[in-house]
Order: sequence, then C-alpha cells, then structure tokens
Amino acid sequence: MKFYQYSDENTGDKLIACESYDKKIYKLDLPDIKNTLDLFSDNGELIKIHEENLVFLSENYNEFLKTPIKLLPPIDSPETWAFGVTYMDSMKERQAESESPDVYDKVYNAERPESFFKATYDRLVAPGGNVGIRGDSEWNVPEPELTFFVSKKKIVGFTIGNDMSSRSIEGENPLYLPQAKVYSKSASFGPAFVPTKFINDHQNLSVEMKIFRNNSEVFSGKCNTSQMKRNCNYLLDWLLRHNDIIDGTAVMTGTGIIPPPEFTLMPSDKILISIENIGTLENEVIIV
Repeated sequence: MKFYQYSDENTGDKLIACESYDKKIYKLDLPDIKNTLDLFSDNGELIKIHEENLVFLSENYNEFLKTPIKLLPPIDSPETWAFGVTYMDSMKERQAESESPDVYDKVYNAERPESFFKATYDRLVAPGGNVGIRGDSEWNVPEPELTFFVSKKKIVGFTIGNDMSSRSIEGENPLYLPQAKVYSKSASFGPAFVPTKFINDHQNLSVEMKIFRNNSEVFSGKCNTSQMKRNCNYLLDWLLRHNDIIDGTAVMTGTGIIPPPEFTLMPSDKILISIENIGTLENEVIIV
C-alpha cells in the first residue's frame, strides 16, 4: 500500500490518496486525517484503514496523474537530513573529484557517518517539480537515494529522494559541502510514501536512475540498497544522538549511482529515479 499527498486543482484542497494492492487509486475519506503523518498512532503504528474510508479515483497511478491534481511531498517533513559516503562507489568518486581525497576514505571506514542538514519543508521540490543546479558550478549531478521517514524515533516508511549536488564545489574543498548540497531547489522526494510494513526488506531494493536530454537518454545507472556500508537503522541511531528529531523528518541515505566525470546536468534535463516497490520520482532541471 502506498500513500500520496496532492492538491485538487479545482478546489485547492489538500488530500491524501491511497494506492491499494490492486494498483487502483482511492481518496482517503477520514476527516481527522489532515496529512499522512496523521496515519500513525501515538506509538508510531499505522492506523487501520477500512474499505468505507476509500473513495475510488482512478484505475492506476498513471491515470491518477491525468486528473486535475498536483502532487505534493508525500509527508509534510519539517526537516530533511542526509547522509553521505554510504556506498563504496560514492566514496571512490568523491575521492576522485576532491583535492583532499583522504577525508572520504576515512569517513567511509569510520564509526561515525557523514551527515548534514538538507532542507526545510518550504524548500522541498514537489514530485514532478523543477530541481536546481547552481549557476556558479560547472559540474552538477543528481543523487538518487532511498529516503526514510522518522516518527517516535523509529523508521515508519520510505520514499525516493533526489539529493542535488555540485561536485565541482565540494571537490574544490570538502568544507564547501554545505554550499554544494544546500541551495535553492536542491532537494526533492516522493511521489509515494510506503509504510515500513509494506516493504519486505528495505536493505535489498533495486535503485535505478535515468537522465534524458532532448528526449534522448544520456545516462543510466543501477545499484541496490544492499550495497550500503551502513544500513538505515544505523544511520538513524547516529542522527538521534544528542539531536532532537521532529516527527515526520525525512532522511536521505546516500547514493550508489554516480554519473561519470565527463557528465554534468544541463537545463531542461529530465531525471527519473526508480526504487523497487516504491515508484518513480521525476524532476526537470533549471539553473538557480
């Protein structure tokens, strides 16, 4: 079962849709549920949803997108955090781009992971929206990442994250990481929120990214979350240390798909990131 948040373009109402096992899309008709975070009880468990709470909308997700709706981030995450250097390929590529390569080997093999603050809710790009590349960076890439949500200090579900990054700025000096990672339109996740109970093994999910330019594929890559050096629960444990995390917080877990050094994003490129059992996140690129 998957959940989507969307606005009705005719009324402006913010609503929740549910994708059932039969792939059909239903509107959630529960007056007390104002956003997807309300689907969880005080102990962090998903509430029961009954058939009478579902109003049919469309036969499938693609048909749903053709209706007068606008997708929103699937959870109203007040904060988005991110981890880096969680895959071997990421460590090697960041070493290759950096004038200080040793720092990446050290953090990859250290007990303490690399983490950073990525975005607040009002800085998130909705699914289907435009993500940004910096105007002062000549080497920019998307980073496809399994993203989890936190409530009551535990993982309650997953989505697809796009951690937009400037490789040239971070490569110049690792201390420039905040500028390489945190800027306008640098974070997007969605479209679906999938509660933990509906993911058999989040540490064994296939991840794929494709980038299209002028309707032609210019990059394609794959990885699996089983390749993560540190699993999601390990990352959450470190994030919670001496750090107050608000319910609904999103956490991006790092990437295992790195475009080659000769590749950089261009305006109007289309990015498609797919994760098994979750769906596909689409964004178009603009300069910010």
